[in-house]
Amino acid sequence: MTYSSNIDPDTIKAYLETHYRIEGDTPMTLLIGEQNASLAALHETSHVESSAFITAWNPFSQRCDPATNVRRQEDLAHELTKLGLQFVDGIGLHPTSKWAEPSFLALGLSLDVAKELGSRYEQNAIIWAGRDAVPQLVLLR
Repeated sequence: MTYSSNIDPDTIKAYLETHYRIEGDTPMTLLIGEQNASLAALHETSHVESSAFITAWNPFSQRCDPATNVRRQEDLAHELTKLGLQFVDGIGLHPTSKWAEPSFLALGLSLDVAKELGSRYEQNAIIWAGRDAVPQLVLLR
């Protein structure tokens, strides 16, 4: 798949390689482009048709200090709560580097709202999955 974006191609490659881990009662790992039966089951039991893996850490892939990242993530959690969404803790882990970012899997988040939140929190991309439970990389710039 080819992506047209202002984002550095190496960064896009890293997003495509990352393992998006979901914690909680139903731990799972999401991989871009691979249907995930556990995610499909979670959608069904949660009565939603879509979800988004989203973070507020490291705006535009620029490392922030831990206190700033924690505050940004708390702000995102508060916003998801205000929207009335269920969300589960997660972490994006690159398999060959030390890169890791705490994230949330927000259940029932439409693609448009997910993109808007990702943009507001200055992210390059989000991971979104619809009815088919196939995580997609959605570039925001």
